[in-house]
Amino acid sequence: MATSVLDRPATANPATGGLARTLALDATVPVILFASAAIVIGLHWDISWHRSIGRDTFWSPPHVLEQVAASLAGLFCGWRVIYTSFLGTDADRAKAVPFWKIFHGPLGGWVCIWGTIAMITSAPFDDWWHSAYGLDVEILSPPHVFLLLGMATVQLGAMLLMLADQNREGTEGSLRRAVFFSTSMGLIVLMFTTVTFEYTSLPNHQHAPIFYQITAALHPILLLAVARAGRARFPATIAAGTYMLVMIVMNWVLALVPATPMLAPIYNQLTHLVPPGFPMLLIFPALAFDLIIAKTRHVSDWLLAPVLGVVFVAVLLLVQWPMSSVLLSLDQPNYFFGIGYWDYSARVGPWTKVFFDVPGYTWSKNVMTGQLDVGAMAVALAIAAALGTVASRAGLAWGRWMTRVQR
Repeated sequence: MATSVLDRPATANPATGGLARTLALDATVPVILFASAAIVIGLHWDISWHRSIGRDTFWSPPHVLEQVAASLAGLFCGWRVIYTSFLGTDADRAKAVPFWKIFHGPLGGWVCIWGTIAMITSAPFDDWWHSAYGLDVEILSPPHVFLLLGMATVQLGAMLLMLADQNREGTEGSLRRAVFFSTSMGLIVLMFTTVTFEYTSLPNHQHAPIFYQITAALHPILLLAVARAGRARFPATIAAGTYMLVMIVMNWVLALVPATPMLAPIYNQLTHLVPPGFPMLLIFPALAFDLIIAKTRHVSDWLLAPVLGVVFVAVLLLVQWPMSSVLLSLDQPNYFFGIGYWDYSARVGPWTKVFFDVPGYTWSKNVMTGQLDVGAMAVALAIAAALGTVASRAGLAWGRWMTRVQR
C-alpha cells in the first residue's frame, strides 16, 4: 500500500539530529502536557491563595508556577517551529502548518505560542490593576479575563498537539497518544470549571437552576468533542476522570499548606490554604456520552443533540443533587471531601450548611424556610436541557472537525 508523506517516518539528518531533534519533537508532547496541567493547577493555587492570604506580591508562588508553565510551553513550541523550519526534514515540514511561507510548526504549537504571549503580557497589566484598584472582588476582572484567555489558549494548543499526534496514521504508541489527548481535554474541562467557580464549585450551589444551566451550556461541548474525536476506549470518561482526579489531589495537598490571612477585614481566622472543593460528578454524564456515541455513529447530529442534551442534565441531576446534599450534611471542614473551608473574609454561620438560590426557599433571620417550587425547577431544568442541546450540537461538530486534524 502506498503511504503519504504524513505516514512516512522522518529521517533525521545526522548533522541536525540528536538532542536538538529530541527537544524539538520527542520532548514537546510531555512538556506541553505538563505545562497545561501546571497552568490550571497554578490558577487554583492562586485562587486559594487569594481566599486564604490575600493579594501580597506579584511574585507569589502560584503566579511563578503559571508564568513558568507558560514560558515552557512557548519555548518548546518556539524551538519546534525553528527546528522544523530550518533544520528538519521535508517530512517534518509536511506535517506542519506554514506561516509566512518561512516558518513551519504544528497547529497546536502556534496556538501555544500565542497563548504564552497573552499570559506573559497580562502579568504586568494584572499587577498594575491591583496597584490601582486593590483586591479583586470577583474572578473575572479585565486583567484576569486576558490572563484566562491566554491560559485557555495554551491548553487548547496542547490539546491540538496531542490530537494531531493521535490522528496521524502509522504513529507508534497510538494508545498512549490517545490517552494523552483525552487527558489534555480533561485539563480544559478543569479550566472551564475554574472559570465558573463562583457559581458551581460549592455544594451549596448545586440545587440552584443556574448550576445546571451553566454546566449544560458548557461541558457537553468539551465532553462530546473528545467522545467523538478520541481514539481511546472511553475518551470522555478519561477526560472527566482527569478533571476529578486533579481536583481531589489539589484538595488534599492545598489543605495541608500553612497560611495566615494578611489583608483586612479578617472574620475567619485560617491556618491553612482553602482548597477548591469536591469536584462535580461529570464522570457519569461523560460515561453516558461515550456509550451513546459508540452506538450512534451513523445517526444525524441534529437528531442526536437533543437526546444528549437531555441525557446530560438528567444524569447530572440524578448524581449531583443527592451528592451535594450528602456533602452539606458532613461536619465542616471535612478534609477528605475538601468541603466546609471558607474564605478569611467570610462570616461563618448557619448559611454555610444551606443551599443557595433554590426556587421556593427564602432565608430570613438566620433560618431557611419554604419548600422546593417544583414547577419553577422543572422550567429551569428544561432551559438547561435546551442549552445542553445547543452545546451538544456544537460539541459533535467540533469533534467531527477534530477527527481530521493531522498537523
